[in-house]
Amino acid sequence: MTTETLDIVYDIPDEVVLEDRHILAVLVDNEFGVLNRVVGLFSARGYNIESLTVAEVDARRALSRITIATRGSASKIKHIMALLERMVPVHKVHDLTTESPFVERELALVKVVGEGDARNEAMRIADIFRAKPVDTTIESFVFEITGTTEKVNQFIGLMKPLGLVEVCRTGVASVARGKKGI
Repeated sequence: MTTETLDIVYDIPDEVVLEDRHILAVLVDNEFGVLNRVVGLFSARGYNIESLTVAEVDARRALSRITIATRGSASKIKHIMALLERMVPVHKVHDLTTESPFVERELALVKVVGEGDARNEAMRIADIFRAKPVDTTIESFVFEITGTTEKVNQFIGLMKPLGLVEVCRTGVASVARGKKGI
């Protein structure tokens, strides 16, 4: 018996590019119109924003941090970062996904309506995911869940057949691990 190897050559068109999820942390002046300019940069080039969070991080220096979750090839992300860095109100831009290990969390409020077994199953799954019931009535629950985007997505997916009615999400908050900050 002989063993033959078969070489398979895949012809992948040039326009097919792998798009990975990236989390960008952008330190900006906390002033009117800055968020609009940053979002406009994405939309003008057809780039999608999956998640967006903004908050003031230094009142004394009037600085805010914008955390953006997006998808793109490495070259597309570098292009976005270069464009952001050229904007006047932008102080720093970091791709947390590639620069260092990071911690990512998202908060969601999930409303589930159900009776009997579905209600019991919703509570059981919430317990497994460490989701807290923050409002309970005879016919519904509102659960609070925090974790990675994937964890939140899994929880929501499991709640759909049990009577999911509404979801409210904060978007990704993320910070680099270790002693270095942006």
